[in-house]
Amino acid sequence: MNKPCLYVAVFALSASPLAAKTIAVAPGPNVQEVLQTALIEAKPGDVVELAAGRYVLTDGLSLDVNGVTVRGAGPDKSILDFKSQKAAGEGLLVTSDDVVLRGFAVEDARGDAIKSKGADRIIYHDLRVEWTGGPKETNGAYGVYPVSSTDVLIDKVVVRGASDAGIYVGQSRNIIVRNSTAEVNVAGIEIENSYNADVHDNVATKNAGGILVFDLPNLPQMGGHSVRIYNNRVTDNSTPNFAPKGNIVASVPTGTGVMVMANRDVHVFGNTLADNATANVMVVAYKRPFTDATYNPLPRNVVIRDNTHGRAGWAPAFPGGDMLAKMMGGSIAPVFWDGAGGMAATNIRVTDKVGVLTMGLPEPLTPIMEAKPAPVDLSKGTAIAEPGAVVLPASMEAVVVSR
Repeated sequence: MNKPCLYVAVFALSASPLAAKTIAVAPGPNVQEVLQTALIEAKPGDVVELAAGRYVLTDGLSLDVNGVTVRGAGPDKSILDFKSQKAAGEGLLVTSDDVVLRGFAVEDARGDAIKSKGADRIIYHDLRVEWTGGPKETNGAYGVYPVSSTDVLIDKVVVRGASDAGIYVGQSRNIIVRNSTAEVNVAGIEIENSYNADVHDNVATKNAGGILVFDLPNLPQMGGHSVRIYNNRVTDNSTPNFAPKGNIVASVPTGTGVMVMANRDVHVFGNTLADNATANVMVVAYKRPFTDATYNPLPRNVVIRDNTHGRAGWAPAFPGGDMLAKMMGGSIAPVFWDGAGGMAATNIRVTDKVGVLTMGLPEPLTPIMEAKPAPVDLSKGTAIAEPGAVVLPASMEAVVVSR
């Protein structure tokens, strides 16, 4: 798809009422056809308005028109219900730029609930995504799922029940995730293979893992970096991991607060971290064999500072964790580092006034039985510059505050 230049994008997001129209859609017997037709026939600047009610859908929806807003009456009022969806796949797939999604819910999608791919300057605002049967391996993988995009805003979104990640941003750049709640997912919020992300003022609770920052091999965009995780409440991530076997998140131990894996320039600060039975913060290497010669499996330049820590580490859910907790007097330290690569290669700095445990593994693939667990002081590492704040186009912020 050819990307519009910036002035076209700004125009699309703020098109005048005279140039745009509102396409009203309401629940009814032919709503699948009516709603999909509205998404096909919309023009840049148009609003597809979802009246209050439950939209019973039997197939996924798609939008590939730039500059369209899909707006409901509220996340508990306009509900796209995919419980009768016949084929696996997304509930709603967006492949166009300058799109605003706001004020509706997506329930029980067979696959990912809302996915956008290659959709620059996309806004997810005031949405709810939920699998209403509770945590199940058969639930869709992702709740909101922007990938391969530049300028992503996720604001005031609630996701429950995703079998991979509730809020996931992958292979993208210039990202803000804020004011959102992720609960009862495998991973609450995940930033993967992405550049420049601010994740702040969110709640991640009752997931298997609260907030994850990963970098994985063999993907079109690699070398994830410059992520700030701050002012979040990451507590009681206690739901048993229900990811399908083989998924990378299936290896996330239940009871993980924040996990940083194989990413660089990640700063975790000002968060409330408590009641995470494995650890409040884990910093680890990627632990699977890989053939990608350009991939670095180690975390690098990670800062953990000024966080408030509560109870953690009393039931670490990784192999040998229960025995390790007993050896340490009943619980492991709130901050956990696998030790892979050593300080010279990783440069990890922890100044929180809590204990830090290293497993002393020399290499990412060193077997856990060769671990040499011990307390470690990481407070005196080399100073690491904090990434700059993510700044999105002013037109995107203007859309969020508008009604």
